[in-house]
Amino acid sequence: MNSEQKISPRQFGILAALYSIGTAILISPAVLTAEAKQDAWLAATLGIGLGMLLVLLYNKVGSLYATKNLVETMEALLGKWLGKAIAITFIFFTYVTSAEVLYLFGNFLTTQIMPETPMQALNILFASIVIFGSRLGIEVVARFAELLFPVFIGLFILLVVFVSPQIHTDNLLPFMESSGGIIIGTALYFTSIFSLSPVVLLMIFPDSVNRTEAGRKAFLKGTLVGGIILLVIILLCLLVLGAESTARQIYPSYSLAKKINVGNFLQRIEIIMAMMWFISIYFRLSCYFHAAVKGVAQVLDVKDYRFLVVPMGITMITLSLMVHPNILHSALYNRETWLVYASTYGLLLPLLLLTVHAVRQKFGKGGNSGSGINRSEPPRETESGETSSDGNEQ
Repeated sequence: MNSEQKISPRQFGILAALYSIGTAILISPAVLTAEAKQDAWLAATLGIGLGMLLVLLYNKVGSLYATKNLVETMEALLGKWLGKAIAITFIFFTYVTSAEVLYLFGNFLTTQIMPETPMQALNILFASIVIFGSRLGIEVVARFAELLFPVFIGLFILLVVFVSPQIHTDNLLPFMESSGGIIIGTALYFTSIFSLSPVVLLMIFPDSVNRTEAGRKAFLKGTLVGGIILLVIILLCLLVLGAESTARQIYPSYSLAKKINVGNFLQRIEIIMAMMWFISIYFRLSCYFHAAVKGVAQVLDVKDYRFLVVPMGITMITLSLMVHPNILHSALYNRETWLVYASTYGLLLPLLLLTVHAVRQKFGKGGNSGSGINRSEPPRETESGETSSDGNEQ
């Protein structure tokens, strides 16, 4: 199922950056600091490095078929029935996680900003925007991301400038107090939030990106930009709030914004952080939801997925009110279950697809080494935009 809508590599890179930031901008500082204390920034740095390796893995999977998304690649490599079976579990992962992201949005608003407003009303309003964007298509969502990204960067710069007078470098001492095992474990958790879930972007790349090679570079650059922004936020939380205070907060980066005080005049503008989070979480949720809806359409062999958007959106709203009974359950799930769950699709699934592809190239149909055809070379795009397979079609 080739996508009729195309986005530019620049737009895809912006989507990757905002997706990577997503919910991590609010919840990751507390979890990382609770484990690694003042060395949380070291764990985040290591996690970013691991994340870039994962993006290289996703780019490799995306290069197998230049006109197929992840679900189509599963069917091409694993066969129709096994591919569809695994695709259903992947769709379940993206759909349930989209409901969890929507839950975090509603919980944040009802606990920090609008405590008198029912979560149901807030979730319906926010999900309606996501549903509307999904109906219009990924091209419109990507253009919206391109429009809002400068706003996000502007708000981020304002936050850094305004909280800088509150920085205390002593909060990072003693250096390397945490053991190597704790830092590595914390880095793995950060990686699970930051760069294991972007496997869902393979439902957009490469089939919806108009230049595959440039899209691979944009994937890397966008993820790196998102990682750097998260690292700066974690550092600011440590430098301003301190390790103990950061670990005790549910949303430490929001508490960080409350510290802004310029001349006893410019105060209580923590809405800066809230607006940054609204922007990033919208695109994270949109990508999850788009992957789920498009995946269902692919499994059902439906050409136009848009008729699925509204019913699946309504179900997502209902599921968001049931997926976690409270924030403690959500935090426990994130710490104990999420890493294993996300690794199944963010690490094991890509490795499985690459392994099957390698085996098929060597032993499968047309795999005769004496044919004179280089079957390890991935499909290439010509200047006209057509795909040249050089005998690589499976």
